[in-house]
Amino acid sequence: MDPELLEIQRHIGAHPPFDGLTDEQLDDVTRHIEISYYRAGSEIVASNQPLTALLYIRSGAVEVYRRSGDLFDRLGEGSIFGHYGLLRGRRSHYPAIAIEDTLIYAIDADVFDRLCETDNDFADFVELGRARLPSVTETQRVSNDRMATRIRKLVKRRPLIAEADESAREAARRLADEPAAALLVVDARGDDPRYTYADANGELWQVMGILTDADFRARIVAEGRSVETPIREIVSEELVAVQSDETVQEAMLAMLRHNVHHLAVVHRRRPIGVIRLEDVVRYETQSSLYLIESVFSQRHPNGLARLLPDVRNAAVRLVRDGADSRTVGTALSSIGRSFARRLIELAEAELGPPPVPYAFMAMGSMARNEQTLVTDQDNALVLDDRFDPQQHDQYFLKLAQRVSDGLDACGYAYCKGDIMATNPRWRQPLSVWQRYFRSWIQAPNAERLLHSNIFFDLDNLYGEERLIETLQELVATEAGQSPALLAAMSRNALNRTPPIGFFREFVTEKDGQQNEFINVKRRGTAPLTDLIRIHALACGSRARNSFERLADIKETSLLGPGVADRLSYALEVLSLARLRDQVLDIEEEREPDNNIEPRNVPAKQRAEIKEAFRALSDAQKFLRFRYPGPSNRIRTASR
Repeated sequence: MDPELLEIQRHIGAHPPFDGLTDEQLDDVTRHIEISYYRAGSEIVASNQPLTALLYIRSGAVEVYRRSGDLFDRLGEGSIFGHYGLLRGRRSHYPAIAIEDTLIYAIDADVFDRLCETDNDFADFVELGRARLPSVTETQRVSNDRMATRIRKLVKRRPLIAEADESAREAARRLADEPAAALLVVDARGDDPRYTYADANGELWQVMGILTDADFRARIVAEGRSVETPIREIVSEELVAVQSDETVQEAMLAMLRHNVHHLAVVHRRRPIGVIRLEDVVRYETQSSLYLIESVFSQRHPNGLARLLPDVRNAAVRLVRDGADSRTVGTALSSIGRSFARRLIELAEAELGPPPVPYAFMAMGSMARNEQTLVTDQDNALVLDDRFDPQQHDQYFLKLAQRVSDGLDACGYAYCKGDIMATNPRWRQPLSVWQRYFRSWIQAPNAERLLHSNIFFDLDNLYGEERLIETLQELVATEAGQSPALLAAMSRNALNRTPPIGFFREFVTEKDGQQNEFINVKRRGTAPLTDLIRIHALACGSRARNSFERLADIKETSLLGPGVADRLSYALEVLSLARLRDQVLDIEEEREPDNNIEPRNVPAKQRAEIKEAFRALSDAQKFLRFRYPGPSNRIRTASR
């Protein structure tokens, strides 16, 4: 294939919905492309125009409009448009204009039809306008990403190629001038058809092998050879190569089987890159499972703190690979628990065995498996009732301090409300905790409501499970039986309303640079989580995750038909918007936060976010009537 076509294929194959296609399908796409150039301001597609191709933006930017003239979407490099028109009679529904000088790849409509018929993921993407929300099977696929990711995804640059008659001096010089760590050696006299290809001029070449820095040291310097030695004399005789649509897993096995650290990646025998063992390891280290293994292998808190960049990389990878918010939240919560557990193990190793049994308790988002990249620590200690403060409290204070300080160093900030085990109020025997919980349930006030919202989402981090289970059972059986508590929690949940104005437009805030933003946690996910918790308590659900609670609520008659599904959709949309913005912050080297700027969100996602806020608003209105309280309003506080 012509090098220019290979470059087109490489670009398209890196963007959805083409990134999941096989090499054969990508070949078909590439062979049926026409390239067009549009100056800024020129019309690419007119309304109701016949369409003969799917349009892919190679570079530049495009605005797509509704027939009414309203902006529908703003698209950039790697985006597609025209697919809705192709699906509906091959006639455009949305006119499109280049807002920058733009290069377009027009992919023949017949190829588009073939892909829709033969590839479900491609069809889902173009029909839904996005990747389908992952099913359970797909979620498992994300967690086993190594098994599915094609090795071409790891190829970042074209291979450096040297002819076999080139001298070692010249080859080494070229290698030193390039960022590549290896070069491919080719020979016109080769006779192995497996690795023979035609270049752009039609000349045949055979890939003989790979040369690295280590080869120059071992076969030139160590053996005392002349630097004018042709590299055909020092290149390894055995070439190990993988096809570009083989998986990362298969590439790893090839490296292990042949005991090599470099692989040539070929597409239809033409070399397109070289993969190093470091590339695979770097890809794998962004896996949450690998990260958890690393956490438990650390022998000092300082080693744990150095893993913070890996935590962020793991989250970025999950979000960019299309994981849903529940998958990301569970992965980040599992990582957070691993940090806490390892810190407790290290503290116990230093302090000695605990004087009485205990449980280290997690609350809030970690307990719900809903952590994001911006989180603080909410924890407490539940101690056996044999606890004697005079004899034992110094041990547990030191334990709490080591864990809390360690978590802060690992990126889990101290709780501003001092909800941590270092606070003596939250380092108590089980019987005291039971009294706490019953007082919050039976006589709610502003402070107790605040504590109910935090502590009623609880999970065991480490230690005696029975202590935490006792408290979980108390919440599940007693909280839902207290109309006063449910009414008070309902009123409290109405303190934070969604940012939608009278005309259903966003109501934004402004930061120090006058940028308009919305705090998605404060105005979206937090009030949504609050109202889900209330319904879950009312129906006696023992689930901690908000999506699981909604599934339990759906089985009751608490909400009308379809409401639980609508709230689940709203939670997914708002959680993903928050995660995507945090990932963008990391990629652009900003500290992640919970804010999004609506003007930077594509039109389609803005519409989804508005719909999610409307669902929250409707649910809050219902909450007021579902759990009516006494007329004397309890003064409440926000967390």
